[in-house]
Amino acid sequence: MSIVRTAIPLVLLTSVLTGCAGLQKTDWPKCAAVGGVGGAALGAIESSSWAGWGALLGGGLAAGYCWAHGDGDEDGDGVPDSRDKCPGTPRGVQVDANGCPPEPAPVVEEVVVQKEEVIVIRDVHFEFDSARLTATDKERLNTVATRLKQEAPSARLSVSGHTDSVGSDTYNQKLSERRAQSVTSYLVESGVPRGSFVSVVGAGETQPVADNATADGRAMNRRTEIKIQR
Repeated sequence: MSIVRTAIPLVLLTSVLTGCAGLQKTDWPKCAAVGGVGGAALGAIESSSWAGWGALLGGGLAAGYCWAHGDGDEDGDGVPDSRDKCPGTPRGVQVDANGCPPEPAPVVEEVVVQKEEVIVIRDVHFEFDSARLTATDKERLNTVATRLKQEAPSARLSVSGHTDSVGSDTYNQKLSERRAQSVTSYLVESGVPRGSFVSVVGAGETQPVADNATADGRAMNRRTEIKIQR
């Protein structure tokens, strides 16, 4: 009988402490309740008068053990520190089972491709009354060629030449055609695929963008346009 009296308290005490070890610090009231029941049982084994003292002593010991050895939750996210892979989470932030905030959904930026673009070249002046390019003209077109080679081979290029109103309509039409061809030929020589050009035309003086009555207006009308269609 003495062996039973010795063994049973040890078993009960071990069970209480083992159960409390798996709880959080904040669960000490549960440990106290379990320890109180266990302590009462231990006291009752000795005599009924010891049940109350056993409950008080068992509850106190179990609560203290739970607080000292229980698993904490320092950031208060509901996940014990032993399993919290993201300690220090700000208060109120929703977390997963590992104590980590959910990863934000990736932001997919929509890339808007401009289907059509027009490059207007106004500072290519050619030689006087000619479609022959000057050295300065070629330097300007080198920059344009670099840009167009990046667009090739998927882009379709349309080149149009334009003049001011000085001279006859017929003469200006022919001059605009020759200048459009001259610009296109140089761009091809510079590495822009010839197959990218779908049209090379002259519009003469028919599409002014400024007033031909002024020198500045006429200068704006003398231009070459390259339309990029993607």
